[in-house]
Amino acid sequence: MRKQSARTAALVLCILSYLLVGAAVFDALESEAESGRKRLLAQKRSELRRKYGFSAEDYRELQRLAPQAEPHRAGSQWKFAGSFYFAITVITTIGYGHAAPGTDSGKVFCMFYALLGIPLTLVTFQSLGERLNALVRRLLLAAKRCLGLRRPRVSPENMAVAGLLVCAATLALGAAAFAHFEGWTFFHAYYYCFITLTTIGFGDFVALQSDEALQRKPPYVAFSFLYILLGLTVIGAFLNLVVLRFLAAGADAPERAARPLRRGAPESRAPAQRAGRISISCRLHPLELCARDNPGFSPPASPGAGGGGRAGRPPARRKSI
Repeated sequence: MRKQSARTAALVLCILSYLLVGAAVFDALESEAESGRKRLLAQKRSELRRKYGFSAEDYRELQRLAPQAEPHRAGSQWKFAGSFYFAITVITTIGYGHAAPGTDSGKVFCMFYALLGIPLTLVTFQSLGERLNALVRRLLLAAKRCLGLRRPRVSPENMAVAGLLVCAATLALGAAAFAHFEGWTFFHAYYYCFITLTTIGFGDFVALQSDEALQRKPPYVAFSFLYILLGLTVIGAFLNLVVLRFLAAGADAPERAARPLRRGAPESRAPAQRAGRISISCRLHPLELCARDNPGFSPPASPGAGGGGRAGRPPARRKSI
């Protein structure tokens, strides 16, 4: 129990340290760029105010309207294709933020829809991941048999390497496709695939949001939906494999710690035996004192002692004290 508590405390400290390191790195990488973007935005704002005579109130109104107009570049977000896209981002917890319900009834339904859909999706992806890991295991066994190994065995390390390669291939395939359809660089498309399939979903890059793609490009829409669902299955299978391996390693530690106690179980009876011997010696000690002080004293015979030789012997007289 103490080792498990120490392990939990170590994990909490590890997470906190990881957060501190991440905050320091992001601060160093992004803070200066953010300051530069703010200065550029202030410069553009001044230019627009001079050119078009905007007041400060007019500019704030533009700032409010511009984000609302952004999603409409993809066409209607709440026709069936756009609604299906939104439903995927809800139950998979991607949550790009590119669209959100605008009515109170839509917000209420979204909460109940997510309440049931998220657990169902997690269970489904876990089951699919297990089947996918079993398929990869069989393929690795078949490959080892083809190589002529007599006793092929798939180790957890083999599964981890294979899962990592499959994940990398899935991300690369999606990056090539989205770079072609969206006009992004390969790096930005790879970044989009990683952020999407790990369900982080920042929303800085969102597919199907330009040139009314939701209505005009049905094949691309179908590819995007299938890629997200299949990609989540692949990434989930790999993460499930890694997490289960970690949990199994943590569960073995208490068992290993308990084994010496089972081997030493006979030793646990030694204190009781010593206590029995001490109590016997304590009972014998007064008899020894009586025999020393009274030469005619004889201790009582034990019930189990054979009385053949002593049966005819007259009892010894005890000297009165």
